[in-house]
Amino acid sequence: MTTRIYGIKNCDTMKKAFKWLDAQGINYEFQDYKKEAPSEEQANVWVKQLGWENVINKRGTTWRKLDDEIKESMNDQHAVKVMLENPSIIKRPLLEHNGQTLLGFKEADYQTLFNS
Repeated sequence: MTTRIYGIKNCDTMKKAFKWLDAQGINYEFQDYKKEAPSEEQANVWVKQLGWENVINKRGTTWRKLDDEIKESMNDQHAVKVMLENPSIIKRPLLEHNGQTLLGFKEADYQTLFNS
């Protein structure tokens, strides 16, 4: 069973997730969006599973820099395109473990996922 975590290495929330995973002795693979964007297939899976409204970080500067026309016409297809062009717009961390996906870091959610 592989645990994968996606995000940007220097993000404070990512650091909290790494620290928690390391403290629990959980092995994981990390994919840095800045070095390797997700594949189109992976982006489609996330949008289908979680909804583009959850996967896209609307609080970040990447979202704010998008043209209003793009924001207003956002849907699943557009979200995938935007994610591939601007991977830093993806909410982080995004963790995949045992067929489940979590967005963001909440210690209680990680605890539940890894104890199930």
